[in-house]
Order: sequence, then structure tokens, then C-alpha cells
Amino acid sequence: MDIIITFIITLTYILLLLPYKLSIAADSIHLSQPLTNGKTLVSKDGTFELGFFRPDGNSIKTYLGIWFKNIPVRKVVWVANRANPVNGSKDIMLTVNMTGNLVLTQDDTVVWFTNIQEQALNNNSVAVLLDSGNLVVGNDRQGYLWQSFDYPSDTLLPGMKLGRSLKLGHDWKITSWKSPQDPSPSEFSWGLLHHDNYPEYYIMKGTNIKLSRFGPFNGQNPSGVPEIRYLTTSTDPLQNRYEFVTNKDESFYRYSYNTTNPVISIIVLNQATVFRYVWVEQDQIWRTYRSFPKDKCDTYGLCGAYGNCIIKRGQMCQCIKGFSPKSPQAWTLTDWSGGCVRDKPLSCNNGTQKDGFIKFGGLKVPDTAHASLNETMGLEECRDKCLNNCSCMAYTNSNINGGGSGCVMWFGDLIDIRHFDDGGQDLYIRMPTSMLGTEHRRERRIIIYITIASICGLLLPCLYFVWRVHKKIVDNIKGKLLKWPQRLNIICGVCRGLVYLHQDSRLRIIHRDLKASNILLDQDLNPKISDFGTARTFGGDQTEGNTKRIIGTYGYMAPEYVAKGIFSVKSDVFSFGVLLLEIICGIRNKAYYHTDDNLNLVGQAWTLWKEGRASELIDSNIENSYVVSEVLRCMHVGLLCIQQNPNDRPTMTSVMLMLESEMRLEVPKEPGFFYSNISPDSCLSRSRRDRSLAYDVTFSSFGPR
Repeated sequence: MDIIITFIITLTYILLLLPYKLSIAADSIHLSQPLTNGKTLVSKDGTFELGFFRPDGNSIKTYLGIWFKNIPVRKVVWVANRANPVNGSKDIMLTVNMTGNLVLTQDDTVVWFTNIQEQALNNNSVAVLLDSGNLVVGNDRQGYLWQSFDYPSDTLLPGMKLGRSLKLGHDWKITSWKSPQDPSPSEFSWGLLHHDNYPEYYIMKGTNIKLSRFGPFNGQNPSGVPEIRYLTTSTDPLQNRYEFVTNKDESFYRYSYNTTNPVISIIVLNQATVFRYVWVEQDQIWRTYRSFPKDKCDTYGLCGAYGNCIIKRGQMCQCIKGFSPKSPQAWTLTDWSGGCVRDKPLSCNNGTQKDGFIKFGGLKVPDTAHASLNETMGLEECRDKCLNNCSCMAYTNSNINGGGSGCVMWFGDLIDIRHFDDGGQDLYIRMPTSMLGTEHRRERRIIIYITIASICGLLLPCLYFVWRVHKKIVDNIKGKLLKWPQRLNIICGVCRGLVYLHQDSRLRIIHRDLKASNILLDQDLNPKISDFGTARTFGGDQTEGNTKRIIGTYGYMAPEYVAKGIFSVKSDVFSFGVLLLEIICGIRNKAYYHTDDNLNLVGQAWTLWKEGRASELIDSNIENSYVVSEVLRCMHVGLLCIQQNPNDRPTMTSVMLMLESEMRLEVPKEPGFFYSNISPDSCLSRSRRDRSLAYDVTFSSFGPR
């Protein structure tokens, strides 16, 4: 509605200018003011530009397109006449005709036009390039009659819909360029297939060949892309807000920026791969932030029916428990297309023998081409209905939020399943009675084996590692051995470790006691995060927890954790920010006191940053080994991490990109705990804890958490 109001206001302004023969507004054209070669339209805010271009400088083929105006590496985001280029640039013209259509001509021959179905009621139709990059045609009486967002090329911009208008029978689909020099539509597309009201997005070759599948939306994310989470609020400039909508009129996906000062990013289909590109101003390049398919397991149907793709296995295709390869010989030769067959047949509730279901977790659910959706049905009712239908092979919740809701049932073979270490969802697969008891006993044994293996296989080598390197670590930290390149390597290494804990591991892990003494270095000074005695794990959609038992080290703990017992990934981000400042300054936060202002290291860094004197805090031991701007940028990132409000702090994924690129950084807000006279006594009552904090040692007792 806001966009339509803006359009009408702009249109009214343009129409008022017409009688006075003033220059046409730079973002629009109309009946008496066409666009010719050499001229362009520029959106009101200067972000986008429309004009004629040649993708190959040596070619005579000319196209009408839209691109980012102020980015020197031109990325065309929309092309009008993709399938019908103009030869040369002579006598080409874009205008709005008497019927309200936008028409591209050369020598009075129509090359491309908008084909508006609704007849314009007057001759005042205007084409306007909006700040969103959307080229719209309309008038003050009818509003929009046509918009380029309804006819995407290879690029999905914020606000564009990808999906299908059920009401109009129109597909919003992305189609790749044939090559970087040829914008004509290739055979590769990215769009929605609407299966029994349970739509999924696919990358297709032609109209029938599925190359990759994103999985149905499960209330949090597409089932096959767990790292893309449905967001409602965030201040992270790299996290987009995703929206998935399905109703009787339309089904679509779209995204928008989360902040008013976002990182410029676009989503592009390049041949058979979807890329999210981020513009890095300092390096003047488009950098890949994320892509899909991300690995071999995203290849559609790679493991065949009832095959489960596990990327970390030597042989990535594995048959689901209770199934074996249909062709063992082909399977050995890594030809998994034949899939798997059951070890024992189903009884379909024949006589006393009854089938049941075994739950498999962490999965991308199967292709929904032969699935049925009922959003009002609960999981138990869903199970009963599936059990009573001999053709139903699996079921699960359609929405995994809030304990789960809705019912999806699969009929026929289960195709295109993969396993995730982090994310994924439960799937209940039909099994014969003989498999049910065996599986339950086996699960108990596996839990015991994993526990023993974790203790013997991981803990003992870690203790040995600590014993061998501890003296070397202390010497490095206390002495002058660590120059800036080594310190930066430690900073980035710890950051990567936290990204793994927060995002890439199967369960989201909150360390809760990140500090200098819990970072171990090997002989090559590569950092390892240690001491997970106080760590907590989150599963599903859980993002934060609360405890009355505060455990940690004063000087590193986030303010919301100390004051209220609230911990999340942003608690670790705060600790990392303190650690980053300590590495730069060469002194611990709690050991630094500025006597004039009673400030600790965090407080002094904040004060000097505001005064433009932050370089005074850089450790003199790294003199002649660093570039001032690089160190100050790291300090800037550290201040973003220790902001008082956890919602203002970036995620560790964003921190990683900040450290490895020259992307624009936001101005940090006031940090938490920057006065040295703030004591944990007000928050931690037990003297035992107070003593542990004073000596920079973490205290915890044995017991359930």
C-alpha cells in the first residue's frame, strides 16, 4: 500500500509539470517524453538506473535493462527484451503509447512491449523507476497496470516475489542468463511447483528435470536449507528477513533488508546455482555470501528411493535403516540412482501383524510431489490416518514451531532425503512390526556407545593436548612473541570456532565462559576453544535460555546474563568482543584500570574511540608489525560485539565477514560493564563464586543442568 501511495504522489507531481514543458522527472517517462539511446532513468534515491546496454562490448546486440547506478562493477538485475535484442543502437526508443503500454521500438518496429491486459482509462499513464528497482507503469486512476517485478530475469531483489499467483495463473520465476555475455533465457530456472497446496521451490532444467530442491517451508525455514531462518526482527545487516506466504490467492517467497543501513546484496540464479552476492565496497567486488546447491547432497534424488545423503560419510549415500541397496553392485560403484528396497515387507495391518513408524531426526523431508497436507491436524491424528492407509509411507508436522502442528503424509517412494548435522526435522517412516522392537533396543545401545566414545575418544586426548601446550600458551600471552599477524590469526580462528558452535554444529552450543585462558594454541599458534564444562546446547528453534545459577568469569560475561541469567549466542558474542579488545591491547579487561575515570579496558576503549584516540590502546609490543587501520577496524568490530543491548550485537557469522572484508560497519552503541567498580557481588551471592571470579577461574559443581 505504501508503494502504491508513493507511486500516485510521484505520478501527480509529474502530471503537474506537463503543461509547463519542463524537463521530465529523471525517474520516469510518459507519452510525449520517450527514452532514447544514451539517456537513462534514475530512481529517486539514485540507487537504480534504467537504460540501454550491451553485455559484450564487441557485440551489436543491445538490451533495455536495470542496474545499480553507483556500483562500478555493473550487475544488470533486469532485462526487458532478453529474447529479442536490438541490433545496434540507432533509432531505438522506449515510450508509453496511447493504450498505456510501455513499448520498445527500433525504426518504428516493435521489439518488446508490456502487453497490459487492463486498458488504460486515460492517456496519462507514466512509467516510473522506483527506489526498489521496480519499473512500474500506471496512472492516477488505476494505480499499477504493469510492473517489472512480475517478470523477473535472473535476479531476485528485496521485495520481489518468487512463486505463483493462483488467482491469475501467473508464475514469478527466475531464469538464468545463457552466459555472462548473453542475457537471453537459458534452460535453467528457479521457481515454485505447487503440490496439493504444499509448494516447494526447485532449480529446474527445462520443464521436467529437477536439479535441486529447497524443501517445503516448515514454519522456520525451507526444510532443505536450515541455515536460512525465518526472521522477524534483527539488527544484523547481513541477515535478511524472509517471508513465506501461502493462501488461496498466491504462494510466494520474498526477502527484505533487516536494517535501514543494510549491506547491499542480491540473489542471482547463475546457470544451475542460486547465489547470494554481497557488495564489498572496499574491495569493489561482489562476494559470494551463500549458494545453493551447497554440496553434492543437494543434487536432486542423488541416493534414489529411501536413500539418505550424509555429506560427511565416505560413501555419502546410505540406505535408511530397514532398507538395503536395490543393486549392491551399482551401489559399490557409487551409482546410487537405483535407491534402496525394504529388508522386510510391510504387513499393512494384516491380521495380528501391524506396521508402525520409526522416527528419524535431522532430515530434509522427501519430495512432496506425492504428499498430502492438512494444516488443522495434530501429529497423533496424522499418525493414525497414515497408519490406516496402506499407501502412506511417512508423516510429520508441516510446522515445527511451538512443539509442532499440521500434518504431511507421503505416498509412494520417499525421494531426495538428506541428513543435517545442524537443523533438519523429524520424519516418521513406516516400518514392519519386526523392525520396531529391534530399532528401539539399538537406539539405547547407540546412546551408551556414543557416551563412552565421547569420554574416551575426545576427553583424554584433549587433556593430553592441554598438558603438552599449556606452558607454551602462557609464555606466548605473557611475552612479546605474538605480533599482530599472529594475534589476528587467533582472533579469526576463535571467530570461526564460535561460528561452528552457533550455526554449523547439529545442536547450537553456547559456551558461556569464553575467555583468554580457555583459548589453547597449538605449536603453530592456531587457536582451539576449550573447557565446555559450562556450555549449554539448544535444539530446534530455541535461541536463548534462562538460569538462576550464574556461572562464568567476571569481565567476560554479558550484562543480561549477569543481571537476569539470560544467555544466548549473543552472550558468547559479548565475551568474544572483550577477548578481541584484550588481544589488541595486550591486557585483560579486569586488570586494566584508568584511575581518573575508574574505567576498565572496555570503558577506556569506548571513551578513546569516541574521542578518536583509540590507537593509544594498541599494545606497544606489536609495534612495526601492523597497519593501524586494520587494528582499529578490529577494535571497531569488538565494540560492536560488546554493546549493552544483545539485539544490537552482530552474530558470529556477521563478525566473520566483518573481519575478512571491508564491508561498512555500523557505529557502535554504548557497551555493557565499562566501569571497574561494578562488582559481580550484586548479582552472584555465593562467596565461592566470588572467589572464582576474582582469580579468573570458572567454578561449577557436578549435577544436572
